[in-house]
Amino acid sequence: MQPSLVDTFTALKFDPIDGLDPNSVWRWRQAKSGTLVEFLTPSFEEDEGIKALPALGVKARALHHLNYLIAEPIYAAALYREGVLVQIPRPERYAIHKLIVADRRRDGIDSDKAFKDREQAAWLIESMAEDRPADVWEAYQDAMGRGPKWRERIGRSLNRMSATRKTIEECAL
Repeated sequence: MQPSLVDTFTALKFDPIDGLDPNSVWRWRQAKSGTLVEFLTPSFEEDEGIKALPALGVKARALHHLNYLIAEPIYAAALYREGVLVQIPRPERYAIHKLIVADRRRDGIDSDKAFKDREQAAWLIESMAEDRPADVWEAYQDAMGRGPKWRERIGRSLNRMSATRKTIEECAL
């Protein structure tokens, strides 16, 4: 890419956020606005380390379960000037992904972030169950069919969310 993303971020006053290895920067922050940009990529290996994205000239954090989230995106309008058409994750997949992420939080199952993830999932599932219950059920079944670790993570989150579990089960009817 010309100019490179690194040059573009620098011109826009974004600074790299160093991790343990300064050669593996995957996050950038703009001091003035506080805007944070993170590069993420799906991981299909045991390791969730930092991977190079040669086409973009940057590195990205490889994460399990991200492939589920970004599959089959939908188009949405981003509110910027005249509007910009962007692709975003399907809301039903986002909700199920939040159940997984809540269980994966390193800072503990009772952390503020895990709580927020479960609250977001609950709100989305409840909202979508009214008009699009089949979409919720399909996303849930897809995730549950991806193996025992997926089922365990989703199950542990739903064990703390009995009303959300009930809503998902009702979507099957």
